[in-house]
Amino acid sequence: MWFNRALRELAGSALPTLPLAGVTVGGPPVQAPFVDADGIERQLRIACTPVGDRLLYEITDASDLHEARTAANNHAWRLAHVERIAKIGTWEWDLETTQIQWSVALMQTFGFPAGTELDFDGFRAMVLPEDLPAVEATLRQALDAGGQFNYTLRMYLADGVTLRTFECYGEVFTDADGTPARVLGTAHDITEIRRVQDELAYLADHDALTGLVNRRSFTARLDAVLAAPAGGGALLLVDVDNFKDINDLRGHAVGDEVMRSLARRLRQHLPEGAVLGRLGGDEFAALLPDCDAGTALDIAEKLCHTAGDTPMVLGEEALRISVSIGAAPLDGEADCEVLLAHADLALYEAKNAGRNRARLFAPEQYRHAVQRVNILSRVRSALDTGHLKLDAQPIVTLADGQTASYELLVRLRDGLYPHVGPADILPALERGDLVRELDRWVVSEAISALAQARELRLDVNLSTRSIDDPTFGDWVVSSLSRAGIDPQRLGVEITETAAISNLDAARRLAAALTGAGCRFSLDDFGAGFGSFAYLKHLPFTTVKIAGEFVRQADIRSVDRVLVDAVVRAASGLGMTTVAEYVDRAPLVDALRDLGVTKGQGYYLGRPGKLDDLLARHRTEPGATMKIRIPEMLAAIRDQKPDTP
Repeated sequence: MWFNRALRELAGSALPTLPLAGVTVGGPPVQAPFVDADGIERQLRIACTPVGDRLLYEITDASDLHEARTAANNHAWRLAHVERIAKIGTWEWDLETTQIQWSVALMQTFGFPAGTELDFDGFRAMVLPEDLPAVEATLRQALDAGGQFNYTLRMYLADGVTLRTFECYGEVFTDADGTPARVLGTAHDITEIRRVQDELAYLADHDALTGLVNRRSFTARLDAVLAAPAGGGALLLVDVDNFKDINDLRGHAVGDEVMRSLARRLRQHLPEGAVLGRLGGDEFAALLPDCDAGTALDIAEKLCHTAGDTPMVLGEEALRISVSIGAAPLDGEADCEVLLAHADLALYEAKNAGRNRARLFAPEQYRHAVQRVNILSRVRSALDTGHLKLDAQPIVTLADGQTASYELLVRLRDGLYPHVGPADILPALERGDLVRELDRWVVSEAISALAQARELRLDVNLSTRSIDDPTFGDWVVSSLSRAGIDPQRLGVEITETAAISNLDAARRLAAALTGAGCRFSLDDFGAGFGSFAYLKHLPFTTVKIAGEFVRQADIRSVDRVLVDAVVRAASGLGMTTVAEYVDRAPLVDALRDLGVTKGQGYYLGRPGKLDDLLARHRTEPGATMKIRIPEMLAAIRDQKPDTP
C-alpha cells in the first residue's frame, strides 16, 4: 500500500520481485540477493516489523557492505563504509579537552565537507530548539550517573534548511577514580522511518480518501465524550442520496471526487469544535459538542441545503448532490453503538420522507424499528416453515364480468400475535435483501399454480429491489420455460414510484419480460400524476389506475376527467387499463363508460386463498371464470370485512 522514494530508486520496475517471502515478522533481519531493473545483482537486508494491523518492511541495500565484508581487511575502512551504508555515524567527546570527534560518515550525513570542525556549541545550534532541553537533560543525567543513554532529536543540516530526525545511543566511560572521561555515541538518521511511522499512524486514524477521521477514530472520540461528565451534545449521520448511481453512471473516480468535495463542504459549515468523520462508503458522521436537539436539527437542515444548493463542478460536469441526515441527541446515553443506532433510525426516516432532508430521533422510531425487526424475523421463519401464504383477488373484465386474471397477495398466517397485515410486510422488508427472496418465492409459487391449473392467469407484484436486480428478468423467463408455462399467463406489476425511481432498471426488466411474452403492468398509476411521459419509455401492457381517482369517478367530474385522460393515453399506446378499488355497482357502469377495460376491488371479488382457487380449478377443469356482478353484490353484503 505504500513505499518511499528510496525504495523506488533502488528497485525500479523490479519492485514486484523483491524477496520478501523469506522474512519473518518481528524476526531478525534477513539478507537476500536481488536483481534490480538494470540486471545488477544486489544484496538486500530486509526486516519486517508489525505496525498496528500492517507490516512495515525496512529494506537496505547491503551490496557495498557485503563486498566490504568479503574484500576489506582494514577495520577503519570497514567501519566508515558501514556507517555510510547504514546512515549511522559515530562520535567521541573528550570531556577533559571538550573536543568532539565526529566520524567522516556522520559529518557527511550532517552535510559538512570532510575536515570541517564542529564543537558542542555548534552542534547545539543545529538542534531544533524545542528538542534541545531534553537532549541536555539526558546528557547531564548520564554524566552524573554514568552508563548508557539514548535520545531522539530533530536537527537542521549544514544548509540550515533541511530538518532530519536522529536516534542517538551513547555510553559514558570513567577513569580509574570514577570521574567521567569520555563519551562514545552513535547517531542514526531515522527520518524516513519516522515519516513511515507517522504516515501509518495517520492512516490508522484517518480516511485515506477524504482526510477525515475514520470510523475507528470517530467512535473512539464519541466513546470519550459519552464517558465524560454529563454535557450536551448531538450526533449527526450524513448519507449521500443515490450515491450508487453516481458510481455506476459516471465511474468511481467521479464518486471519489464527490466524496472529497462533500467532505470539504461539510467541514466548512460545521460549528467550531465539531468533529467530522467518514464512517465508510457514502456515510459521514459529525459529533456536535454542547448542542441541544433543536440546534442539532437546525445544523443538519443547513447542511442539507449546503450540500444541495450549489452544484459540484467536476471537470466539465456540474453535479447536484443531496444528502439525508439523521440527528440524535446524546441525552446522557452511555453506549456509542446505541447512539449510532438512534441516528441511523432518524436517517432512515429522512430517507423514507423523500431524501434531501434531516430528521431527529424520536422514541417511536425505535418502536417502529423493533416492529420492523419482528416482522422480518416472522417472515423469514414463515418462509422456512410454510406459514407464508398467497391469496388471489380477481381482476374482472368490465364488459362481460369474466375474470381475466388473479392478483396474488402475500399473507402471513403464523398464528402469532400481533397480527401482521399486508400493509406491514413490504415496508418492513424493502430495506434489506429478504424482499428479493420473497419476490422469487412468490413468482415460484405462481408458476407452480399455473402448472396445476392450465386456464388460470396470475399477476405478481415486484419490489424495487428485484427491479434493480439485473438477473431477475432472465430468471423469471427461464423458470417459466422449465415449467412449460406460456409466458402470457404470468403478469408482473411494478408501482409507478418504483418505475420512476430507476427507469433504466425498469426498462431492462420490462424488455426481458415482455420480450418473452409476459404481461407487464404499471401499478398505482397517477399516484404522483406526473408520469405520463414514462409510459412511452417502458413497454407496459397494462396500466392500473390508482384508487384515488377511481373511488369517486361515478360522482365527481374531476376524477372522471383524470380517469378519461389515463384511458386515452394508455389506449393510444396500445395498453389496457385496470381500475383499482372498485367497491360499488355505480362505479362499474361509470368506469365502463369511460372505456376502462378491467376492474379490481371488493365489489368485483374479495381475495381468497390461492389453495382454494387451485382446488376448484383442479376439480372443475372446464369451469369458466364468470362473475355475475349484480348477484355478487348481494353476496358481498353478507360477508364480514376481511383484510384487503
